[in-house]
Amino acid sequence: MPDLAEATAQLLTPADAEPQTKNEAASPTSQAADGLSKSQLKKAKKRAAAARQETDALPGSGTTAADAANPVTKTTGGDVGTAKKKKGKKKVVQQTEPPTIPVKHFFPDGVYPQGEWQPYKNDQRWRETNEEKRALERSQVDMINEARQCAEVHRQVRKYIRTIAKPGIKMVDLCETLEGSVRALIEENGLAAGIAFPTGCSLNHVAAHWTPNAGDQTVLQYDDVMKLDFGTQINGRIIDSAFTLNFNPEFDPLIAAVQAATTAGVAAAGIDVRLCDVGEAIQEVMESHEIELDGNTHQIKCIRNLCGHSIGSYRIHGGKSVPIVKGGEATKMEEGEFFAIETFGSTGKGYVREDMECSHYMKNFDVGHVPLRLPRAKQLLASIDRNFGTLAFCKRYLDRIGETKYHMALKNLCDAGIIDPCPPLCDIKGSYTAQFEHTFYLHPTRKEVLSKGEDY
Repeated sequence: MPDLAEATAQLLTPADAEPQTKNEAASPTSQAADGLSKSQLKKAKKRAAAARQETDALPGSGTTAADAANPVTKTTGGDVGTAKKKKGKKKVVQQTEPPTIPVKHFFPDGVYPQGEWQPYKNDQRWRETNEEKRALERSQVDMINEARQCAEVHRQVRKYIRTIAKPGIKMVDLCETLEGSVRALIEENGLAAGIAFPTGCSLNHVAAHWTPNAGDQTVLQYDDVMKLDFGTQINGRIIDSAFTLNFNPEFDPLIAAVQAATTAGVAAAGIDVRLCDVGEAIQEVMESHEIELDGNTHQIKCIRNLCGHSIGSYRIHGGKSVPIVKGGEATKMEEGEFFAIETFGSTGKGYVREDMECSHYMKNFDVGHVPLRLPRAKQLLASIDRNFGTLAFCKRYLDRIGETKYHMALKNLCDAGIIDPCPPLCDIKGSYTAQFEHTFYLHPTRKEVLSKGEDY
């Protein structure tokens, strides 16, 4: 049947055929229909339709195989129909001013940024490749992640505070803004999360432990040198870090010297390093700097009776002191310890004494049961235990939790040795002091400077 073979070939090779009108394209089938059974004709039509779909899907045809298989979804003008939907862009979380969004919203996976890693000295470098030490480090992930969260809160808060700490601001407003931001970002929850150390904003010759009490109207001035020192904590994991702000460039050499000394102290620290060796490294850097003020040149001195410290759980001063001058203790740093290296430089005598009205207080970590006679003192102690535990606090914090007329009771607790007062520490009047501080952790393999940021 030559006529049948020829008609079938035409149906199966439409791409090779000459362009035809719609009516003409149907004529070969009509011509061959007389010689084909219904089933044969049906199969031939299916093959021809499949061939047309393959031809339409070729490059340059204007359609795709998916369009051919689903012609209903194709729309005019090249627009994509229901078969293709644009993916929505993820919203980027941005911090407010002042900061109010908890840091956990910036890290939905719950993993917080690592600090700056630094290797140990040569005799401890074997730790980096030791499998046992690396396994031990992996087992500490959850604990150190809490400390990293505290450090991230500290970084975000101080970044904002630098934008508002300008001459003319009231010190109490500065402190309350800073503390409010910490509470929001860390999601304050009693002793489980919150502020670990009240905001120290000591000025000029006052080196540490000053914050405004209620009613204080002190205003920040252009020629002030301000030390901002505050702490954050989650489940007792404390980050203690401080920096100094100045507005008059005349004081830049003082700030540079103290920051360099802190960096040197952190670099010298490590497992099995003697505390006195860290102090010697700090003093060497600090006292190699000078500053000219009012035509007089001053050597920048370490404040020899101030020091850094180890940090324990809910204990900001953990028991070991890190001197900032040579000749201190020969006690060694150990694996698994947190330390705060803080250095103080001064244009004065380099020695501080207690002075001015006290604002900082802290419960004695080692105190046992002490009988109290005054009912108000017992009541105040219960409130301190409930709200602060062994963490430091200030009088403004007592005001905030609703305590009133507590001064006599607080004095009674101090006299009994239950609460330790921490008065402002001052060099001679007319001098200027500066401070920098970092918290780091001695991992089994390396040390991590947790509070390190872009600013210092």
